[in-house]
Amino acid sequence: MSLTLLFLGRLEDVAGAPALLLDVERPLGFAEIAERLEPRLAVALSSGNVRVALNGSLAGTGDWTAGDGDEIAFLPPVSGG
Repeated sequence: MSLTLLFLGRLEDVAGAPALLLDVERPLGFAEIAERLEPRLAVALSSGNVRVALNGSLAGTGDWTAGDGDEIAFLPPVSGG
């Protein structure tokens, strides 16, 4: 069983890839997912301004779990003009 992590914008640079497959045995929350990542990436994802989309819908901070077949996209803040 696995879930897909997608990293957008500058988070792709921190992760070193646009996506990562994470093997899971049960649904996991953000803290459990972050524990399985490199510390630098976990810190970047923990930033208060990174949004999370679970299966295409924005999810609130800490009130979700993801498991087999789910897709989590991490969305950094954007700037522009």
